[in-house]
Amino acid sequence: MPSSPSGSSTLGLACAGGVIEGALYEIGALCALDEAIAGCRLHDLDIYVGVSSGSLIGRMLANNVSARTLSRAAVSESADPSLHLAPEVLFRPAVNEYAGRLLRMPGAVFSSLRHYLLHPGDLSVLELLATVGPLVPTGLFSNAALERFLAEALSANGRTNDFRRLKRKLYVVAMHLDSADVTVFGEPGHDHVPISSAIQASTALPGLYTPVEIDGQHYVDGVARRTVHASVGLDAGADLLFCVNPIVPINMQLKRHATRLLDRQARGQGASLAHRGLPTVLSQTFRAIVDSRKQTGFKKYEHTHPEADLILIEPECDDTRLFFSNGFGFQNRRDICEHAYQATRSHLRTRAGELQTILERHGLWLRQDVLDAPHTLYDTRPSTYNDGPQGSSSSMTEVLRKTDDVLTRLDVLLDRLHDRTAEPDRSSSERS
Repeated sequence: MPSSPSGSSTLGLACAGGVIEGALYEIGALCALDEAIAGCRLHDLDIYVGVSSGSLIGRMLANNVSARTLSRAAVSESADPSLHLAPEVLFRPAVNEYAGRLLRMPGAVFSSLRHYLLHPGDLSVLELLATVGPLVPTGLFSNAALERFLAEALSANGRTNDFRRLKRKLYVVAMHLDSADVTVFGEPGHDHVPISSAIQASTALPGLYTPVEIDGQHYVDGVARRTVHASVGLDAGADLLFCVNPIVPINMQLKRHATRLLDRQARGQGASLAHRGLPTVLSQTFRAIVDSRKQTGFKKYEHTHPEADLILIEPECDDTRLFFSNGFGFQNRRDICEHAYQATRSHLRTRAGELQTILERHGLWLRQDVLDAPHTLYDTRPSTYNDGPQGSSSSMTEVLRKTDDVLTRLDVLLDRLHDRTAEPDRSSSERS
């Protein structure tokens, strides 16, 4: 069994976006990782990178909240009410945005009429849509309520809403709307921004939420540029970076259980995604685009950061459960977390040999006994796995870790006692 890392490697975690379903997937996957990897705890790493809904996960882990605690909060079973994010907080109509656009209507109508009176040949449906474009709201919802929820949650139980006061490095990624440049909140120059405001900007999915204004600049969801933004963690010095990404396109041609898909999710609509309408087509297209960028980026990291290791956890391309899920129902949230938990355990078992080699380079190891033992995420029995400082003190992983620490300290103490008892003998020998 490898020895403890003892600070020899800088460990990091990067969580991608994926709206609510993505966050739920990440929570389940992180619980599986936390149990199966010995030598570290995911809420006690050195670096955290979050983009979009992944930033919601990163801000809590960086504040020493365990993945297990997040899994309970996801289904409103946590003892800490400040962690319970109600779905209605995420979907407040952007009333101010609607009002502002309505106020522009008279001027826009007058300008359009004047233009067409002077240029009657330009009149067409597309031209008309272009002229009314400024009247269309930039988003259906405002996530200002999310920012207030986050600010309150980060001010409770010893947590902080200030990047500079964290013991660990936290980076929240968004896209600057007017330049399309990536902005990394938490880096010098952007670390004065409250964590809650940075997350509000990073989760502002275009079309769904209005852009977020910070220091006079407007920002939108960082996924618009990249999926995981692993480079942020690597540039910050991560030697081993765990990456969790729920955004992958589905390959219906590889779906092994097509009949189940038809029966449960697309009865009478056919097996093609086209039969499910525009939202599904757009989702598949978006996922394919960001997945292509992710693959390109990971290949580039092999050359730009050859000394670093990355472990990527994401759904299989034939996993329809997450693609067709609806994460707003209570029971469905539990199902998504459980599905991600079991899928990740299966993934780790399949790649055990490869992952063990990577982990050993950083003083970590894969707990095959945990992966082989049947277990569910929301088992009602007392937890036998690592839950960090907020979980059960009987956690098997925690007990093993503490035992290892005690034995190490005992070895050091015995060595010192041996040296002290040997000194008089050497002195007597020298005098004689």
